[in-house]
Amino acid sequence: MSAVAWIAVGSLVAWVWLLLGQGFFWRTDQRLPSRADPEHWPSVAVVVPARDEAAVLPVSLPSLLAQDYPGSAEIFLVDDCSKDGTGDIARTLSVRCGGLAVTVVSPGEPEPGWTGKLWAVRHGIALARARDPEYLLLTDADIAHEPDSLRELVAAAETGGFDLVSQMARLRVASVWERLVVPAFVYFFSQLYPFRWVNRAGGRTAAAAGGCVLLRTETAVRAGVPDVIRQAVIDDVSLARAVRRSGGRIWLGLAERVDSVRPYPRLADLWRMVSRSAYAQLRHNPLVLLGTVLGLALVYLAPPVTLVAGVLGAGPVAAWAGGVAWAVMAGTYMPMLGYYRQSLWLAPLLPFTALLYLLMTVDSAVQHYRGRGAAWKGRTYARPEAAPDQ
Repeated sequence: MSAVAWIAVGSLVAWVWLLLGQGFFWRTDQRLPSRADPEHWPSVAVVVPARDEAAVLPVSLPSLLAQDYPGSAEIFLVDDCSKDGTGDIARTLSVRCGGLAVTVVSPGEPEPGWTGKLWAVRHGIALARARDPEYLLLTDADIAHEPDSLRELVAAAETGGFDLVSQMARLRVASVWERLVVPAFVYFFSQLYPFRWVNRAGGRTAAAAGGCVLLRTETAVRAGVPDVIRQAVIDDVSLARAVRRSGGRIWLGLAERVDSVRPYPRLADLWRMVSRSAYAQLRHNPLVLLGTVLGLALVYLAPPVTLVAGVLGAGPVAAWAGGVAWAVMAGTYMPMLGYYRQSLWLAPLLPFTALLYLLMTVDSAVQHYRGRGAAWKGRTYARPEAAPDQ
């Protein structure tokens, strides 16, 4: 066989393995597990870190205020040095909408060694713990919750005995670029951290979705959260790992009642979102970066390329293997497109989307070696902590 044919066969073998041996990552059936109302509804403190979120708070915060929760619940919004009046908007919405009580605090600039939103989370948790809540709901300022979201999260945690229950919020898909890139973002995340492996008792894989995390307070204390992960760029995965290391049980799935309202209308917006932490995911290791680039090329780019090459003269084996690999790839992507209510005709375009992610990852490494480090909301961290192992 020609070299092109061998590449096509190698890609097909990789896809057969991903289809059957990677925790069925492509399925979208990991939703909140079976649950029942507890006899006692535990108290909950909702911690919302917010930095320059004036544009999204009028949509997201009222959804938290309107939570239909039978137990005691209170919101702590941490205005992380915003310059757009985030704190004032939160106070105004609290008065206008009513519902759950809201406390707005501003902790000031973070101490050295704290990345991203974790400084705000630390202050929110410290303030919340003065109320002695049994659970903490860590949710981002761009996340909108259905009225029964908190009730269902707590019921799932209580019924299943979970220390951490996290839902991957359904991200916005309105613009052309969002439709092309966003479903693939969740698809790739679930490929790295198959939800079934995360949810397996005693498993090694740990992950969470930072936009919606329900955490037992006693578990947070035992795990040293958030101080133990203060340097993490990928804070949600680091949080889940800390909880699992402390002996806690974790659960992660796709959301049914939780949506992100943050828009990413342009490719540049999505590019910044991905490249901010892509190289941290690879532990800032150039050899891992090289392996990732080669792996992405073999798995996602080779199928269409070898199919075309086979048709143009590289031989029937290259065409057949490349075509089947491309078909398997598209088939595994269809459930995620269905979850996002997008046309299944986008599935064959996954190689192009994967190419964009490959370039974003390389750009993340370039920015790192230029000394710019990871960036979040205008803050840059020159030497962020590498992403945790599975």
